[in-house]
Amino acid sequence: MSSLPVWSSRTGRRLLVGLIALLVATGSTAADAVTAPKAEAETGTSKAATPDRRRYDVTLRGDADGSHWTGRQRVSFRNASDRPLHEVYVRLWGNGDDKCGTPGKPSPVKVSKVRGGTAAGLTVNCTALRIALPKPLARGERAAVAFDVSITVPTRNSRFGREGAFRFLGNALPVLAVHDAKGWHLDPYVSTGESFYALAGDFRVRLDHPSALKVPATGRTWTSPGKPGRTVTHSVAHRVRDFAWAAGPFRTATETSPGGVRVKSYWAPNTPAAGVRLNRKDGVAAVDRFGKEFGRYPYGEIDLVMTKEFGGGMEYPGLVLLGTSEEGSAVVHEVAHQWWYGIVGNDEYGSPWLDESFAQYANARFYGWDTSDCWSDDWPSGSTALTNSMAYWSQHRDEYHLVYTAGPCALARLEQSLGADTMARLLKRYALDHWYGLSTTADFKKAAQSVTDKDLGPFWKRHRIR
Repeated sequence: MSSLPVWSSRTGRRLLVGLIALLVATGSTAADAVTAPKAEAETGTSKAATPDRRRYDVTLRGDADGSHWTGRQRVSFRNASDRPLHEVYVRLWGNGDDKCGTPGKPSPVKVSKVRGGTAAGLTVNCTALRIALPKPLARGERAAVAFDVSITVPTRNSRFGREGAFRFLGNALPVLAVHDAKGWHLDPYVSTGESFYALAGDFRVRLDHPSALKVPATGRTWTSPGKPGRTVTHSVAHRVRDFAWAAGPFRTATETSPGGVRVKSYWAPNTPAAGVRLNRKDGVAAVDRFGKEFGRYPYGEIDLVMTKEFGGGMEYPGLVLLGTSEEGSAVVHEVAHQWWYGIVGNDEYGSPWLDESFAQYANARFYGWDTSDCWSDDWPSGSTALTNSMAYWSQHRDEYHLVYTAGPCALARLEQSLGADTMARLLKRYALDHWYGLSTTADFKKAAQSVTDKDLGPFWKRHRIR
């Protein structure tokens, strides 16, 4: 999710106030904290996250304005665990805000006609579907499940929602849940921040839509003619954690960064022109800058989707949604997320600081903000910790801004302690060591300690990195 400048400028302070107001206004309710049923934790020797090596094949057809999509989805996968896999869970995150709906307003994402296993009822407020496999899947074996999917874009302006003639389909496509040493991760949806935890996989997606609509999407995309008046947008995305798209009568432009990344811009006609120009300029610069700092951007293409009224920004692999004013948007922060959450993955529900704080630290470095006095160490309570999960932040919404303020400040202070060159080497090495994998707080603390003779224990304690 987006954050905005927080240091050393009047504009930054004003934007931070707006961000905090947005976080509070859209925050989770107590119902979001309902605990989900979890399978018994692993007691064997394997801690591997599974199912892995996911391959999604999706064909969807959109209606006249991109509000409704129907089709078929298949996902194959491998069991990476030493223990047999008896089931998989599919996450229907698009149902998060509406939960199980009402008789007059059903859930926006529906799954039916399941093949390759036996579906149980929806759980976790209709965001999780258990599919029992026909036989236990041994370590290294592959299996597949398939199902029909129906997606109706909600009327709200959000990451899965709409603004005027434009549709946003973030977290709309069902994806597999993760099982690791803690069991199945079936955390509840939160509207402030993210609940998402997924392993990298491959997507091949075919979106059939009216030719009047432009459809930016995750992955390398191209179009082919469909039936009269229709176009098919094809996308292939390798080693990504999710797939998102948008639809509408966008204006478009394409350019290639000096580093060779194709940057495709899509914007609503009423989006401020100065903001569009600034986003395009900063987006191109950021994808190359972070490629040098953290490792070359591997996906070849990134789409910037800009509208006037979208609240903040939201990141997806190869695609970002940006609310754009004359002053631009959070484009640099969202591009940084391509590395911190996208390439270097993490459990966004369990450890949101690992993507939000790291992306905002990269954002601060990009703009050259003065971080010498970035945080007062004024913690709201003894239970507040930078490394708290969304279970805590969703119940303390007025504190969630700390992930965007205290978090990047802690990383800036770590840079001051280690030295700029050492910090740069640490982050690039850390990214490469966790490329397409998963990051944990323990991993990062261990990596940081390995590059210095200083005892970082007091540093972690001061900054409440637990």
